[in-house]
Amino acid sequence: MAGLSTLILLLCAAKDVMPYSSHWKPTWPSYRVPVILPQSTLNLDKPQFDAEARLEVASPCGPECHKSVPLPTYEEVKNYLSYETLYANGSLTETEVGIYILSNSGDGSQGKSRTKRQIYGYDSRFSIFGKDFLLNYPFSTSVKLSTGCTGTLVAEKHVLTAAHCIHDGKSYVKGAQKLRVGFLKPKMKDGSKGANISNSAMPEKMKFQWIRVKRTHVPKGWIKGNANDIGMDYDYALLELKKPHKRKFMKIGVSPPARHLPGGRIHFSGYDNDRPGNLVYRFCDVKDETYDLLYQQCDAQPGASGSGVYVRMWKRQNHKWERKIIGIFSGHQWVDMNGTPQDFNVAVRITPLKYAQICYWIKGNYLDCREG
Repeated sequence: MAGLSTLILLLCAAKDVMPYSSHWKPTWPSYRVPVILPQSTLNLDKPQFDAEARLEVASPCGPECHKSVPLPTYEEVKNYLSYETLYANGSLTETEVGIYILSNSGDGSQGKSRTKRQIYGYDSRFSIFGKDFLLNYPFSTSVKLSTGCTGTLVAEKHVLTAAHCIHDGKSYVKGAQKLRVGFLKPKMKDGSKGANISNSAMPEKMKFQWIRVKRTHVPKGWIKGNANDIGMDYDYALLELKKPHKRKFMKIGVSPPARHLPGGRIHFSGYDNDRPGNLVYRFCDVKDETYDLLYQQCDAQPGASGSGVYVRMWKRQNHKWERKIIGIFSGHQWVDMNGTPQDFNVAVRITPLKYAQICYWIKGNYLDCREG
C-alpha cells in the first residue's frame, strides 16, 4: 500500500492553476514535476533488427477501458519508465530509474498557478506547399524518419517520435540501427546552392536531407508490452542525432487537461503516406482523454505516426504566446462501444512523469527539468 500511496503522490505532484480574469487567455499551467534519475545500466545482447516497421498501431481498449484499469504500483511505474538505449553501432543497454519528489522550498520559484480508416467525414487535412511555409516554424520542426514515420524537433540534436516506429514491442524494426532523419529542403532546378537565385534557379520542389541517428531511447513500458497490452500509453521514443540540425525546435510541455486547451483543440503536422513528399497539417477537437492518452478524430493516415501534438498558449512568465508539444500522435484505434464500432485516433499525452523522463534524456540534468 505504501508503494501505491507514493505513486498517487507522483501522479498528483503537478498542480495546474489556470488563471481567470476579465481578460482571460489560455495560459500554460505551472507544473512541479517529479525527478527521474538513472540508477543502473546494463549491457544487453545486440538486437536482431528483424521486425517489420508498422506505420500504425491498433488497440481494442478505448477510453472507458483505460479509465477502469487500476493505477499501477510505484514499482510498476519505475519499471515502465526504465528504458533501453540503442546506439548506432548496434550496441544496446538497459537503464533502471528511480523516481523522486523534491521539495519546492529553496528553488526560488512559485507556481501560480472494423475498417482501418483514419479519415472522419470530410478530409480536413492541409498539404503545406512552398518553402515560405515548409521552412518556417512551426512546420519546419516536422521531420521524416527513414522507417516511414514522422518526428518533431525538440532540441538542437533531438527528435521526438512514436516508439512503434522503431520497435514493435518485441524487437527493433529493420533499419533501426541505421536510422536516419530527413529534413525538407528546397531543390533547385539547376542544382545551385548559391544565395543569389536567378529565375532559372527558382525552387522546383523539395527534397530530403538526411542525418544519421546516434542513439535512441525507448521506455520499457512499450518494449515489454507491460502497458501496451491494453493500449499505447508508452508509445514514444527520443532520437539523438549525430550532429545539430540548426533549425528552430519546439519545446515539450506537460499536457494540460483537455478542458484547458484553446478551443479544446490540438494540432500536428506529419508525412501521411497517401500524400508522398507532402507535409500535411491538421487540427481537431479532443473527444475524450485518460491520464495517458488523448482521443480525437484528427484526419490522418499511416506515416503521420510520431508527429508532435502541440498547442499554442500564453506563457505568463515570459509574457508571450508559446507553442509546446504536449503529446505524440500514435495512430488509429477502433473500440467496440456497446456493440458499435467507434474509431479514434490516439495521441500519447506527455504526463509529468514522461516530461521528467524525456527532458532528462535531452538535457542530462534534472535541475533543468523541474518546470513542465
